[in-house]
Amino acid sequence: MSDDTKQPGSEEPMRPDGSPADSSGTPSPSAIPPAGELAGADAEKAAMVEQAKSRVAAVKESLAGAQPAAGTPKPPVKKKEEGPKPTDAANHALVKRLKAKFGASIGEASEFIGQLSVHVDREQIVEVCDYLKSDKETEFDYLSDVTCVHYPDRADAPFEMVYNLFSIPNNERVRLKVATNDSVDSVTGVWPTANWLEREVFDLFGIHFNGHPDLRRLLLPTDWEGYPLRKDYPLEFIENSWTEKHLPEMSDVAMEQLQQRRAYGLEILSVPQERLMRDIFRGGKEVMPKDK
Repeated sequence: MSDDTKQPGSEEPMRPDGSPADSSGTPSPSAIPPAGELAGADAEKAAMVEQAKSRVAAVKESLAGAQPAAGTPKPPVKKKEEGPKPTDAANHALVKRLKAKFGASIGEASEFIGQLSVHVDREQIVEVCDYLKSDKETEFDYLSDVTCVHYPDRADAPFEMVYNLFSIPNNERVRLKVATNDSVDSVTGVWPTANWLEREVFDLFGIHFNGHPDLRRLLLPTDWEGYPLRKDYPLEFIENSWTEKHLPEMSDVAMEQLQQRRAYGLEILSVPQERLMRDIFRGGKEVMPKDK
């Protein structure tokens, strides 16, 4: 039969490469690439991966060649920016007034982040405080705090008293510092609020305040030994006469009995004051009025 007599749609199926295929359109086994041979898209992808690996290897080689030889000094490390430092405040207006009034009793003065600090001789601290409070131009009428710092390496004066003063009318602050070995005059006559502040320093640092009206421990028991905020005070628990006196050892039997009594509610509270509170609750009385 001639070619012009073929019916439409009767053409033989062709493969993408132009070779004839079977009637189902499936390539013949001879046209399938052998195992391990990549098709066109896979081959292109594999080539790109190889190129990327080559570029990475080239960069590593260049970096290895750029390393300094042995013995070559390393470039200097850039130092961190330093923070603010105290500056000399000898020309401060308040310092000049104090030096004009008390002379050599006023020592070194410095200013740090707007905070003025002035060193004062121990013998003149009360007079200087009274002047700063009563003078109309300064009028430091509020004692913010009294504290202490311990410097064990300073043999002559290991403690430094710190007085933080504030002027409410002028909204200004000044810090007075006094070096001492173990005592300083009390400023309770200038600011009555120094009473408890000085007692706290006495309790925790052991500084004696001459002329204080009621100098005794404030936070710790009266018979406690040592001053916890000194640098030479041990941080861990230590056995001393106070613990031996007030914390007697309990036997295993006594401890077990105490735990059993508390578990059954027979003796929940162990000190007289707590037992008294329990009796108040049992009597139906209110210790404090409840919020309505």
